[in-house]
Amino acid sequence: MILVSGSPTFSLNPLTLTELERRILQAKQKSQVVYRYPSVDALEFELKMRTHIVEAAKALYAGGANFATFAGSKCNEQYWTRTENGGFQLNGGVLPSVGINDIFENGHLYGFECAGAIIIILYKAVLDTVGEAVFNTYFQNLFLRDWQYDRDLRLVTTYNKNEAYPGDVLYFKNPEHDPETPEWQGENVVMLDDNLYFGHGIGIESGQDIIASLNRMRKDGSTISAYLQDLVVTPDFEYLRGLSVRDAWWDAAGEEREYPIVGTVGGGYLYL
Repeated sequence: MILVSGSPTFSLNPLTLTELERRILQAKQKSQVVYRYPSVDALEFELKMRTHIVEAAKALYAGGANFATFAGSKCNEQYWTRTENGGFQLNGGVLPSVGINDIFENGHLYGFECAGAIIIILYKAVLDTVGEAVFNTYFQNLFLRDWQYDRDLRLVTTYNKNEAYPGDVLYFKNPEHDPETPEWQGENVVMLDDNLYFGHGIGIESGQDIIASLNRMRKDGSTISAYLQDLVVTPDFEYLRGLSVRDAWWDAAGEEREYPIVGTVGGGYLYL
């Protein structure tokens, strides 16, 4: 069920929604879980950003970025500096939007693990949702690696895979992976549609095919199959929408602004 300002009755023009957004909306309306939104704008923002997350995942796949362990990661040094731990630090003087877009435009120059891919996808989705001006204001000094420091995306974790929707991040765990290939102990994925996921290094596949791929990476004599965990991760949509609202208020007020550094991402796995 969806409640907007406490009411199940709200006005949302279906002509402004994509087919994917309409299906997400209908699925949430039919759910036994109550999804609360302070306004129609908040609901629309989430739907649009979910679309952009799905589009960013597909674009990263099409862009040809390589899968690589942290030890073998690589980046376009015109925009990023590779750090000793395999992360990418945005170079001084480079706009965050330019650095993120380059990963999608020149994917062959990059290599990273699946956890880093998720962070990159989420940043791209935020950029495409809030626009370059807001993104460059609030996401300066980017550091891309994995999940531990995610203050600027405000990642939210729940544990009900049956309530996952396109744009959510999930995790396929491979409990008996080959110890010689620890990078295949699991796969972080973006849900693209019903039983369709993108996982960097595996591609766009059904859940069954991702499990089959991970099972081929198990140690000899293993008996426990890979499986989809209950973990579901999303960015804090309302917080991110608030950045746009705040920026619009400043513009309307005609006030001069300094562009703050809000946070960085890097330093650890989400769930491995």
